[in-house]
Amino acid sequence: MHVKKGDKVKVISGKDKGKTGVILAAYPKKNRVVVEGVNIVKKHAKPSQDNPQGGIINMEAPIHVSNVMPIDPKTGEPTRVGYKVVDGKKVRIAKKSGAVLD
Repeated sequence: MHVKKGDKVKVISGKDKGKTGVILAAYPKKNRVVVEGVNIVKKHAKPSQDNPQGGIINMEAPIHVSNVMPIDPKTGEPTRVGYKVVDGKKVRIAKKSGAVLD
């Protein structure tokens, strides 16, 4: 996957197009990511130990990884991801500026 947990990304398609946020969780086997403040859904929760009241909770749902692009640290714009070997380690680089994303 071209993004990972902690990356700042911009949503490029779907109902939340244009929003930015940080990746909270990544699910590589399902090709999905959870982005902070994006794809908010309502979940009906039964009363439990941590939530004794129960009720309706707003939470982020996963979106497909193809709908997000990492934000270039230099320019602040969405960019594609390339890979380069630096000091014997494979690192992700921003295609627009060449800045290292890792």
